[in-house]
Amino acid sequence: MKWMASGVKLSTEDLPIRQRRDWLREVIGREYANVEIMPPADGRLFNEMTIYPWSELRLSSIRSNAIGIERSSREPAQNSHDAYFAVVLLSGEYKLEQSGREIFLQPGDMTLYDATRPHRIFCPASFAKLIVSIPRPFLRERVACVEHCTALRIPGNAGIGAVTADFIRSSASRAGELPSSDFAALSEHCVDFLTLTLASMRQGGAAPSRNREMTLGRIKQFVERHLRDPDLDAAAISSGVGLSSRYVNDIFKDEGASLMRYVRMRRLENCRKDLLSSAREGHSISDIGFSWGFNDLSHFSRSFKERFGVSARDYRRGAAAARGDL
Repeated sequence: MKWMASGVKLSTEDLPIRQRRDWLREVIGREYANVEIMPPADGRLFNEMTIYPWSELRLSSIRSNAIGIERSSREPAQNSHDAYFAVVLLSGEYKLEQSGREIFLQPGDMTLYDATRPHRIFCPASFAKLIVSIPRPFLRERVACVEHCTALRIPGNAGIGAVTADFIRSSASRAGELPSSDFAALSEHCVDFLTLTLASMRQGGAAPSRNREMTLGRIKQFVERHLRDPDLDAAAISSGVGLSSRYVNDIFKDEGASLMRYVRMRRLENCRKDLLSSAREGHSISDIGFSWGFNDLSHFSRSFKERFGVSARDYRRGAAAARGDL
């Protein structure tokens, strides 16, 4: 006898509307990742998923009405499957945010996201999608820097992305018809197709590079807005921009400086400008240092001299002399 592949169907359909949100949050947390659920404006939440074990992978077919899903930076990474999720949008609209990137999918398009890291998904109307859950080691062994391939739109109408999307759609449509051994064998080919697709995205290079630049700019904007806060540290910045501390510091390697060295340099530059300003003449050097987030005067003095070659006091005197104030 040949055992046919079978999936587990989970649906909000038979639940009272008031129970659907909590039920769905619990199911998504168990099967995918701990998230918050934003139901549609009319409150009539509907979501139906069929999940097929697929050798080491899992293939999910999902139908839903409008919904928002968010995994915050406060969620421990271990409270989710240690996996990447490849998404094929079948119908509707789909927006994904992760790692400072925001993409919009049209039917047929694909994307990849990391279940353990903060992300937001928003679908403004009814939609259908497929999700392939891939354990992290499967892709990391095959695709260099796979973490930089997340939240990128993979067009489903051309190239290897179209071939991969077609393969996943075909596998899902025939999942209940195939013997379980045949269906399981297809999972190896799925990983191969995904590997080729992501490798082609990496070889293009431009999209990941551009996205890193955008992420760097977003981090710098956050730092500028909070420079005066003495409690601004790596953890506060990472939390504020929704990224891991490790990833933020990796982004700053492109700048030739660590994150907190960059923060110190920006604070010192603002202090230097204030010492040059006649409008700040009535403020003491310590007041200026403290106003830009330094909470230790001796540390500020050492850092200033190291950065500009003279003490803050001598720098101010030189500026006053140049203006003719002395």
